[in-house]
Amino acid sequence: MIGDGAVGLSAVLAARRLGAERIILMGRHKDRTDLGRDFGATDVVGERGEEAVERVRELTGGDGSHSVLECVGTRPAIETALGVVRDGGVISRVGLPQYGDVPMGADAFMRNITLTGGVAPARAYIEELLPDVLEGSIDPGRLFDRTIGLDGVPEGYRAMADREALKVLIRP
Repeated sequence: MIGDGAVGLSAVLAARRLGAERIILMGRHKDRTDLGRDFGATDVVGERGEEAVERVRELTGGDGSHSVLECVGTRPAIETALGVVRDGGVISRVGLPQYGDVPMGADAFMRNITLTGGVAPARAYIEELLPDVLEGSIDPGRLFDRTIGLDGVPEGYRAMADREALKVLIRP
């Protein structure tokens, strides 16, 4: 998982629920990566750029990961994803892209990398996931670390943008 925001941490929950044996969370915010470990991340990589790619390659015996979720939406994040995915692997873009083109040239083609992604069809999973939430086997509510009223919405967005809050819950 590239990114320790709400999307990346939700991806950790999902991977654990689906039985992933190893979950590598890439992020640098200790409070978030600690939550990621609670959610099921087996490894945390705090480096960025080439150091991050080298670290993930080291953790995977030099191969890279067969499944990579790019949960940030920035150009450096997709470049990291291309660096950590193994040949024949899959990258899924689940962070809202902040860029138009993806560097999927001849190198990615020759490595047989699959690129996919899009908006999660959340309603399609409610019947399956809601019982797990209600019985407490997964607790995505831990992502909300600040509660505000309607008049605090601008401040809530600022707090998330400034990494002072992970996810803000609005209570009218």
